Amino acid sequence: MSLQLTNEQLTAAAREFGTPLYVYHAEQIKQQYEKLLSAFNGSKVVFFYAGKALTNLNVLHYINKLGAGIDCSSINEVKLALHAGFTPQRILYTSNGISFDEIEEAVSLNVNINIDSLSNLEKFGQKYGHGYPVGLRLRPNIMAGGNIKISTGHDKSKFGIPVEQLDKILVVVKKYSIKVTDLHIHTGSDIKDADVFIRGIEVLFDIIPHFPEMKSVDLGGGFKVPYKDGDEEFDIDLVAKKVKHAFDSHPQARNLEIWFEPGKFLVSECGYFVTEVNVLKETAATTFVSVNSGFNHLIRPMFYDSYHRIGNISNPGGTEKNYSIVGNICETDTFAWDRSLNEVREGDLLVFYNAGAYGFEMSSNFNSRLKPAEVMFEGGKARVIRKREAFEDLLRHQVHP
Repeated sequence: MSLQLTNEQLTAAAREFGTPLYVYHAEQIKQQYEKLLSAFNGSKVVFFYAGKALTNLNVLHYINKLGAGIDCSSINEVKLALHAGFTPQRILYTSNGISFDEIEEAVSLNVNINIDSLSNLEKFGQKYGHGYPVGLRLRPNIMAGGNIKISTGHDKSKFGIPVEQLDKILVVVKKYSIKVTDLHIHTGSDIKDADVFIRGIEVLFDIIPHFPEMKSVDLGGGFKVPYKDGDEEFDIDLVAKKVKHAFDSHPQARNLEIWFEPGKFLVSECGYFVTEVNVLKETAATTFVSVNSGFNHLIRPMFYDSYHRIGNISNPGGTEKNYSIVGNICETDTFAWDRSLNEVREGDLLVFYNAGAYGFEMSSNFNSRLKPAEVMFEGGKARVIRKREAFEDLLRHQVHP
């Protein structure tokens, strides 16, 4: 059942809080989380929300109340998670090519840690030995995901320690008696094939016997969400069934916890990006619709060639015509080319759907434009969870000449 916000709710939010505007629907996050709980009911599964998708404190606080843990990609995300109320035991810090002092700080905060390089594993062993449990992020050499830019487990990826270096890992672990309690892989984002997770599990099952203190296996995230009309829902029930069968069939794995790190799956569909039409420009090739935003606010279409459904909520009954929707940035800045929309007029409100994940999170002040406000609907009521930037914010950290 869809919990989609109505055109009237989005229009009212735009009128009250201005545009461009990010709007999130809390109950949609809850529905997605409950899908995960239902699918894996009866299994020893723990979910860590991949916080990099959307780190607004109000969103983090809400997800914490739902009972999920959180996966962090930087030490500052760890600190945000603590600030939002997550306990250290429910925070997972998966490092990626970072300075060792970040790992030291993560240890001081008593959170779960995954290490992704032999270099940092050596440093970790030298300093902590057997005194602090740690996980290993491995590269399974599996190609998966909806775009090469979001595929992280293939044999040319920078992420994780390649599985073919297991012998080197074991030398370091034995040398310092490192307490390895978790093995982690993440193959990519926008995964729609359940068997990708099974292939990853099979890689890990060959490695588990080398680490007798194992407590968990972390399979990452990347569950696909529907962006286009007609896209199928990711079959999370099928994944749960296959994963449970795989672990139940393996004597050394059946007692381990299974960790997942869903990010986009939890917050993508909760998000709406509301913009206003500045200018219509007729040309021989197309009719351009220029909105009061750009890739400084929503970079995914330009960066990943991603598709977002777009709706004209000011004229939902208008005759459908083809338009090219572009931004106001001084660069090629195209959201959609030759897209069918209900007739667009200057001043209309256009909404980009599935904007909760990596929307505001990847925004910038390019062209010295201000970042938009963020609003959350909860219990049918909207409230500001991040103020719109003002010109003074552009000056805040600059040193005046």
